[in-house]
Amino acid sequence: MVPGEWLSVSSPSRSRVILLAGPSGSGKSSLSARTGLPVLALDDFYKEGGDPTLPLLPGGDAADWDAPGSWHADAAVAAISELCERGSTDTPRYDIASSAVAGWNRLDLAGAPLFVAEGIFAAEIVERCRALGLLADAICLRGNPATTARRRFVRDLREGRKSVRFLIRRGWHLFRAERAIVARQVGFGCAPCDQRAALSRIAEAHPRMPLSVS
Repeated sequence: MVPGEWLSVSSPSRSRVILLAGPSGSGKSSLSARTGLPVLALDDFYKEGGDPTLPLLPGGDAADWDAPGSWHADAAVAAISELCERGSTDTPRYDIASSAVAGWNRLDLAGAPLFVAEGIFAAEIVERCRALGLLADAICLRGNPATTARRRFVRDLREGRKSVRFLIRRGWHLFRAERAIVARQVGFGCAPCDQRAALSRIAEAHPRMPLSVS
């Protein structure tokens, strides 16, 4: 899709964000890619490994990367605000394996009136985006916890995100906590959806968008 198909250059308007939350491994990234919309990866706003404010797992032997405190919410909201107001922003490129920012990218909406911001902490900023008038919709992807756990482990192992021991420990914890994670995100204002329902909601937010929900 070329920029001219999104929006007339002669009549610019503020863009809005669709926040896509859900447990790790629920399929947020793959669904975001299917929409054809610009995508802001919120997991790139993780704190770096040496940050003294990182929350720790019980026992204090490792950072708790699934706690909201491990994430720069203010920076994520600032990036969303700049995208909505100016149409582009610089975003960090986070390397999960090294727990550090590896560089920066320029994200340009190219005139798109909507974009997706996806990540495991997206629900944490629903109210802030709504209060700023930036929110088009907020969705929480949900599915079968066993399927989510399998998808997450295969992905994390393939990408070498952390040690196998850490992935197994984290995976078991997230498997047991998945229903509570979804409930928390729904409590923050996200609509619980499977993949098909999520794509339908996104299509409703912008009817001219050519989405396939099959």
